[in-house]
Amino acid sequence: MKILIIENEVYLAQSIATKLGELGHICEMCTSTRDAIKSANYDVVLLSTNINGQDFNPVIDTFKNSIIILMVSYISNDTVSKPLSAGAKDYILKPFMIEELIRKINHYQDYEKLKKRNEAYEKYLNHSFANIEKIVPEKEEDIELPLFISSSFQKHADAFAFKYANKKNVPIYFISLSDPKAMSEIASIPHNAIIYIIDYQVLKKSERAALCEMIADKQAIIASSDKIDETDFRVIEIKSDNNVFDHGEILPIEDYVKFIVLNYQNKFPDTELSKKLGISRKSLWEKRKKYDIIKKK
Repeated sequence: MKILIIENEVYLAQSIATKLGELGHICEMCTSTRDAIKSANYDVVLLSTNINGQDFNPVIDTFKNSIIILMVSYISNDTVSKPLSAGAKDYILKPFMIEELIRKINHYQDYEKLKKRNEAYEKYLNHSFANIEKIVPEKEEDIELPLFISSSFQKHADAFAFKYANKKNVPIYFISLSDPKAMSEIASIPHNAIIYIIDYQVLKKSERAALCEMIADKQAIIASSDKIDETDFRVIEIKSDNNVFDHGEILPIEDYVKFIVLNYQNKFPDTELSKKLGISRKSLWEKRKKYDIIKKK
């Protein structure tokens, strides 16, 4: 990382720069805020609030896209509260150990990465679900969980689960029941989070009973491509005039075959299903193995 150290105690600045340089960081130093704002190309700015007669706001404004950590000798409104309100990320009290400074830098660097990644995911999900009509007629806040959603089109269930979690402003966990570790993951998730579970149709009857018992007191949304009639929980069935294709979307051949096998293997015998797909029964078996699809017995 490229780090700017704004400190009028030259010896201290050099000591910090040396230790950070040994860890592979590129450090530059200056002794006044006026010199500091001549360039804004830094990942981290270490700003000493001990520099008398200096206005820190121009520095904070200039480096608003950087991680600004205050280096303070004492805590007050002027040295900590006001700079933090203006946009600085954190402060560290002098004298400090370089390991603690590195911990703070790494923490906020990871935070910024996660923040940008989350923004990208939200933008993608909003784009992906933009053309999906409202699928539940009632207010989301009136819906009680656990809840089952039966839909032959996975994206409809996805849209409901993620939009519901967003409106509730709670974390959401995504779990596929095709994962061998799914049950243990579900058991470990806290009760104040929403669990979105897909591929309910791959479970056997005994496994479904165990799952229902496990989620009885959890905030769970379970999606299935099959019709659900063996649960005591509420079931919403979402019907679509277009089960395979989204608006303006055409599935690749491999995705289409996977969709058909996964959703219709329990409705048609293998002979008829392979005939409809235009492949042999051996090829159908190979497709199941390739996609890790389990046929219920």
